[in-house]
Amino acid sequence: MVTPVRVVIALCLVAPFVAMLWVDSYAKVEPEFIGIPFFYWYQMAWVVVSTALTMIAYKLWQRDQRSRRGGAGR
Repeated sequence: MVTPVRVVIALCLVAPFVAMLWVDSYAKVEPEFIGIPFFYWYQMAWVVVSTALTMIAYKLWQRDQRSRRGGAGR
């Protein structure tokens, strides 16, 4: 069943793929950050963002599963 929580979970998991597959949006040198071209630091930033989004999706999934079981367990 599709619920708003599951839609948010899906968006959290799909966003990094869309961001990385849309190469034209970050295939450039400027702006540099501490001497690192945009192309590289943008990708490295998405490593951190992807980790955070995956963690949020996991926590939301756990909460959704707990509520479906009636709140039993941690």
